[in-house]
Amino acid sequence: MKVLRYEIKDLTPPKEILHAMQAQITAEREKRALIAASEGRKQEQINLAAGAREAAIQKSEGERQAAINQAQGEAAAILAVAEANAQAIEKVGAAIQSAGGMEAVNLKVAEQYVGAFGNIAKTGNTLIVPGNLSDMSSMIASALTLVKGEGGGVIGKS
Repeated sequence: MKVLRYEIKDLTPPKEILHAMQAQITAEREKRALIAASEGRKQEQINLAAGAREAAIQKSEGERQAAINQAQGEAAAILAVAEANAQAIEKVGAAIQSAGGMEAVNLKVAEQYVGAFGNIAKTGNTLIVPGNLSDMSSMIASALTLVKGEGGGVIGKS
């Protein structure tokens, strides 16, 4: 007789070996569970750090854009004021050059002179008064010398 093959139908190892095999399987499962939990915590920390980094970047970019917007707004306001002042100066210059312009300047200087005297009298207890207070025209004339340049023109004109 010749045996070509054989088959084991039931194999029952001793209880100690079964217990050792079961302990090894349990240890392997616990090891995999610990590794999976550790990888999960690691990925959580990575995600938290990436989120904090992205939040800091977004915040700084927002603050940067806010500063740029504020600076541009202030620049536009300064430019608008400068343009308005330039237009006002041009209109005053044109008005002075028109008929009756110098008379209007004389009147304005006289009004400001009288107003300045009134303010000095209100605010201070010391008042400097010119020697000849009754000669208002000479005081106004001396104030107008500041307005007129050499040759009778307006200051700044050649």
